[in-house]
Amino acid sequence: MTVDVAGPGFSMTVEALGLRQWRLGPGQPTLVTDQFRAEDFNLIVDDRADVHIGSRDGRFYLGWFPTGRPGADGEGWRLSVTGTAKVPGYHVSFGTETPAEVVAAAVACVLAASRPL
Repeated sequence: MTVDVAGPGFSMTVEALGLRQWRLGPGQPTLVTDQFRAEDFNLIVDDRADVHIGSRDGRFYLGWFPTGRPGADGEGWRLSVTGTAKVPGYHVSFGTETPAEVVAAAVACVLAASRPL
């Protein structure tokens, strides 16, 4: 495909420009939530329709806030893993418009790195 990007006498292909189509928008949250089994995780939907998923041992938490987490600016997802006495835990947040595929990939990595004691 040839696109006129600078006026008459100059054209460049879309491929040469490296233009891509990027997934935008929140997508389908079940791509994230379907990764959790009821045998291993608790799921709560609160009165705001926010979804909270926690491991049975309480060390993993994932919150989905479709309209934004209260007290946070535009935070749609919050993933936290509690540390130990010797090693700190971590958390990561994603905005309300982050594609569910991106959040699902991060969650899948965290779950894959876990192991039973």
